Amino acid sequence: MTSVNSTRDLTSDLARNPVPGLRPHPLENPLDDRAHAWTAAQARSRFRAGLSGPTAGCAAGHTQANLISVPADWAYDMLLFCQRNPKPCPVLDVTDAGSWTTVLADGADLRTDLPRYRVWEHGELVEEPTDVLDRWRGDLVSFLIGCSFTFEWALAGAGVPLRHIEQGRNVSMYVTSRRCRPAGRVRGPVVVSMRPVPPQHLGAAIRESSLMPSVHGSPLHCGDPGVLGIEDLSRPDFGDPVDLERDDIPVFWACGVTPQAAVMASRPPFAITHAPGQMFVTDARDEQYRVA
Repeated sequence: MTSVNSTRDLTSDLARNPVPGLRPHPLENPLDDRAHAWTAAQARSRFRAGLSGPTAGCAAGHTQANLISVPADWAYDMLLFCQRNPKPCPVLDVTDAGSWTTVLADGADLRTDLPRYRVWEHGELVEEPTDVLDRWRGDLVSFLIGCSFTFEWALAGAGVPLRHIEQGRNVSMYVTSRRCRPAGRVRGPVVVSMRPVPPQHLGAAIRESSLMPSVHGSPLHCGDPGVLGIEDLSRPDFGDPVDLERDDIPVFWACGVTPQAAVMASRPPFAITHAPGQMFVTDARDEQYRVA
């Protein structure tokens, strides 16, 4: 069995050198001054044309989703894993085997409409393309999982600063020492995203995110990262390091990259995921996932 530490070592290596032996790709940032005003369809069109980069702040008001596609004979285990771990893996949609469409976005193509993908073979990352047309298989079942970028609009509306957007960076993500509840062959650690929050805004951050449980909901932890087994905030396992300002409190939410850590730990023969922070922008509106 892969240990938490060995999984963290692997993800740290991938963060520094995404695909050993392959040429690193430049990380573009699509979020120019107009990106927040794009429609969801406009965002997907730009990504389909090859634009890549973090999608935080993109297409204001539209729900974003994580993607994981696995062979049909692994789909039940993955579905059960998500059901048993709803905080990091809240399912928004599951496709039929082989389908590249989703009810969350009319006319969208899950093979082309994300900024960047990751292709996995036996738990090893082998490619990070901007489309997976030539890697798609007729037996793939895709899971679209809620993303915390969705509640960032509510946080911003409540006055909570978003440091990663202010700094033009991808959100910081960390593998933790907490284990997910296993399901069949699928197991792995919980991954969290971190946002620095000033103390006077902490209540609003907790309140606003807790109203959106389908996109991870309230934080898992606020404060000392060591409680989650995180040793150094400046070295995220995925994404970019984000600078904390004086008195900022690190706040950690469950993250939809958790299935990628499960892929590394469980080693299915094949899988396709989104690249961390580079999400699928849906037609659904954020308020659809707000419970009050």
